Amino acid sequence: MPFGAVVEGEIVDPQAAGSAIADLWKQGGLRSKDVAIGLANQKVVVRLIDLPFMGKAELAGAIQFQAQDYIPIPVEEAILSHDVIGDYMTPADEHMMEVLLVAASREVVDSAVMTVESAGLKLARIDLTAFAIVRALLGIDSPVLPDSSEGATGIIHITSGLTNIAVVEGGVPRFTRVSALAGKQFTQAIANVMNLTYDEAEQLKIQVGLPNIDGAPVPVDGVDPETAATAQQALERETNRFIAEVRRSLDYYLTQANQASAIKRIILTGSGATLKNLPSYLEKGLQTQILLGDPLAQVKIESGAEARVLEDRMGCAPAVGLALGGVG
Repeated sequence: MPFGAVVEGEIVDPQAAGSAIADLWKQGGLRSKDVAIGLANQKVVVRLIDLPFMGKAELAGAIQFQAQDYIPIPVEEAILSHDVIGDYMTPADEHMMEVLLVAASREVVDSAVMTVESAGLKLARIDLTAFAIVRALLGIDSPVLPDSSEGATGIIHITSGLTNIAVVEGGVPRFTRVSALAGKQFTQAIANVMNLTYDEAEQLKIQVGLPNIDGAPVPVDGVDPETAATAQQALERETNRFIAEVRRSLDYYLTQANQASAIKRIILTGSGATLKNLPSYLEKGLQTQILLGDPLAQVKIESGAEARVLEDRMGCAPAVGLALGGVG
């Protein structure tokens, strides 16, 4: 992808992005023109709202009328979608419904559509990247899915430029948030401290990773101890910032939730999740069980594609989830 064509999940240059995707189609020999795309950036918001129980037609009108109270995007500049995920009775015997409201900036959606069209492809569906990640990791029959008595499951997907945070409760994704604190910030922290280029810092990050959580020094092949220690200190500082960011998101969900009292487990995925010792730091900092997710558990890989897919086994969750949504 040309530098600057996509910034923090938002397509800035649809023509450049579309050209890159068209090149990918040629290189991969892909025959199908139908594609599903996922949106994930700061201009896409998800809100869980409570409304009096009503029929589908009435609800559609109510959403249009009341959405502005819940989203930071002007309604006339947004594309809205909603889904009823449950209903309940209040202590005052009032019948209420829980509605998952999704709002995306029309500009963001238009850019995505233009990109697909400029690549010569046909847009079959638009999804939320966070929903696709949940689908790839948990499917519909996963034993990891908690019931309400066990609390909720968190999902953290770390890429180079973005981190998707989601909470699943009772089999339903009830909360999502996108953070710009992601893998490239870890790399840039090393580059800044050690006066390295971004590529040099990336390679060093992969080599040294975080130190052992117990503090026991472990020699790194090909890296002198002083260099390794300086890089790891920079990574530890960024990890502490990252933990604080995730904790704020999860705490916000728990203050809004009607059922869950705790996040009982967190499933970690994404290419950024491969940072050495990161799961141990998250487990200690967030005080909950961390599990590494496998996006490929729900699919069978053709032998001809296996080597390329396994190169980024942790990072392919959005693509797998989008494809599963298209066939589901």
